[in-house]
Amino acid sequence: MPQQTYLAVDLGAESGRVIAGVWDGKTMRMEELHRFPNGPVHVNGTMRWDVLRLWAEIQNGIAAAQRKFGGNIVSVGVDTWGVDFVLLSKSDELLGLPFHYRDRRTQGMLAKALEIVPRNEIFAATGTQFMEINSLYQLLALHKNSPELLAVADRFLMIPDFINFCLCGVKVSEFTNATTTQCVHPTKRDWTHEMLGRFNLPVAMFPEIIFPGTKLGKYEGIEVIAPATHDTASAVAAVPAQHSGKSTWAYLSSGTWSLLGVEVGGAVLSPRALELNFTNEGGVDGTYRLLKNIMGLWLVQECKRAFARNGKEFDYPELARLAMDAPPFRSLIDPDDARFLNPRNMIEAIQQYCREISQPVPESEGQIIRCVYESLALKYAKVVAWLEELTGSRVEVIHIVGGGSKNAVLNTFTANACKRPVIAGPAEATGLGNLLIQAHAHGEIGSLDDLREISRSCSELQTFTPGS
Repeated sequence: MPQQTYLAVDLGAESGRVIAGVWDGKTMRMEELHRFPNGPVHVNGTMRWDVLRLWAEIQNGIAAAQRKFGGNIVSVGVDTWGVDFVLLSKSDELLGLPFHYRDRRTQGMLAKALEIVPRNEIFAATGTQFMEINSLYQLLALHKNSPELLAVADRFLMIPDFINFCLCGVKVSEFTNATTTQCVHPTKRDWTHEMLGRFNLPVAMFPEIIFPGTKLGKYEGIEVIAPATHDTASAVAAVPAQHSGKSTWAYLSSGTWSLLGVEVGGAVLSPRALELNFTNEGGVDGTYRLLKNIMGLWLVQECKRAFARNGKEFDYPELARLAMDAPPFRSLIDPDDARFLNPRNMIEAIQQYCREISQPVPESEGQIIRCVYESLALKYAKVVAWLEELTGSRVEVIHIVGGGSKNAVLNTFTANACKRPVIAGPAEATGLGNLLIQAHAHGEIGSLDDLREISRSCSELQTFTPGS
């Protein structure tokens, strides 16, 4: 058959890319066409996303694809991080630059929300974990600080939904990303209008929810398809797992955030899931992702930036080597302590945490990074045990996907801490999942299991066993 080309627009917190996926009927060959930086823009004491610059870069990437692949391009799909959103007026004007989830305006908003609707009722209505970065608390902060914007807002669009609007003019919300908002009902799979009304939020601004694989329109003759627009949902779709009897597997999407969970057929809404603060996020083909957000490699990224400010430039492999050479289990932190969400200096935040609980304070670069790696691995082990408790099934293997899958030191620590084999790869799971879901929507790939078999066949995988 003639080769077909699919385009994935993959926006992350640090960079964005336009990737071509060349499909020959059996495998998907990926080629990065355009990469561009991303990050917060600081405006008058706030943190924002420059979505108009991102849109310009996306257009540049698609133009590069058109020059190279011409009429062979079948479709384009967008995935991004969750929780952040834009507001549009009735005439489709952008109502300000969207806030960054690490902006400090949401501090205290979760506590305010619980004064209006009790925690157990919010969980029953959404199935979502409680984090102050969630869209719900961002909306409540907007209601408090800028009510005039909500008064004229006609449409609420998540970041990938806004890019889709720019591509083809359609204003809808894709399910997997919408479930990160803490505004979507976990069984009705629609906005939880009754709860939103109790918070006096304008429920009419929330658009129709559509599901992964929906064809939305066209951009310059190229079909626009909503993949799983939440990057982790696309990554999980590309996990190269195999089902075997009653054994099961967990995924760890390892990047700025670590998202550790299992795939389930329906939302898990038990009192224990609420107590442990797990979340139920939408997946592909009717699945849910029962998972926990863990602070992830953001801790290392911020330490790296702090080292650079002190005049010491390291790349990530160098930091991993320094960590491997440092003494084991000297200092440990809770990666999810609130102080690590957006500190002015991550090194000082880690050192102060250790000081407060009377642990040796990590001083050298190796000691600091080893502290982070070991703390993450031990947190992963705790979360795996909780997943087994919530589902009643044993996790036999952990699949690590995303950029963190290339970190052999952390993968080794994870296998040892969890006492289970770790299969690392693909590193490009998000882009690959995006592309394969588009091919699935076009009928080129059958089931989700078929999709994962293709992912296995075109990915380089490495296994880490406990004790290695």
